[in-house]
Amino acid sequence: MNATVTTSQVIGFSWSNGISTGGSPIIDYRVSYDQGTGIFVTLATGVTTRSYITTVTLTVGATYTFRVEARNSVGYSLTSTGLVVLAA
Repeated sequence: MNATVTTSQVIGFSWSNGISTGGSPIIDYRVSYDQGTGIFVTLATGVTTRSYITTVTLTVGATYTFRVEARNSVGYSLTSTGLVVLAA
């Protein structure tokens, strides 16, 4: 995953598809985040592009971890490696 800071309280990021889809095309993605609690909260489902800009206002000084899962006809993939961002 690659991050692009858009403002001090909003982050945009993009990702690449994994090594294999298991033979079924990707339908969409689910984006989640954690604010240091160990509990991931879904930000969006049905994302059809390989990029996302946060829709929640980030707290300056807080550390966030974002992750993505791809969905195909079989279900959701394993989660991506987390993208850790310190909102500044």
